[in-house]
Amino acid sequence: MPSGYSLPMQVAIYGGSYNPPHVGHAMVASWLLWTRRAQRVWLVPTYAHAFDKELLPFERRVAMCEALAADVDPRVAVCAVERELPAPSYTIQTLRLLRERHPEHRLRLVIGADILPQTHLWRDWEHIEAEFSPIVVGRGGYPPVEGAVRFPAISSTAIRRRLRAGEPVDHLVNASVLPLLEDCWSPAP
Repeated sequence: MPSGYSLPMQVAIYGGSYNPPHVGHAMVASWLLWTRRAQRVWLVPTYAHAFDKELLPFERRVAMCEALAADVDPRVAVCAVERELPAPSYTIQTLRLLRERHPEHRLRLVIGADILPQTHLWRDWEHIEAEFSPIVVGRGGYPPVEGAVRFPAISSTAIRRRLRAGEPVDHLVNASVLPLLEDCWSPAP
């Protein structure tokens, strides 16, 4: 190999609302690194959800993702690029902007099996598939995907519901993220 030449680094772009991030996200990020599906994982919180999900403020979710990333591995980082894009955020725009800024890397999108039935609603899904070779991860409670590992059925929706009911979530959320949830979804009076 010529001096100064290096192979492109494969980066897994793991987008999501992260409302809040949880141990399922940490498991997926770790698995991507452990199995060498990627050399780096970038958590990319959605700035404004295209399907009008109600989200905590962006900076708060970024801070939670940073806490989770610090727990997982130094090769996991948070990329807050969506704050620069027009709302609502579309995955294809995010991926193309990241590719433009990081042409030295090979970017691959990470999606969960729970998202597959919705991809027909995504803007330019066929281009995402062609340009960013998605890595699909399975999720408990959803049909298995051939060749995809299956992760436990942990969801941000269930965590929010548990917090509103005053139930513990310390088994579902990284210890470093837990204090950041204190006043997010308080129990109903």
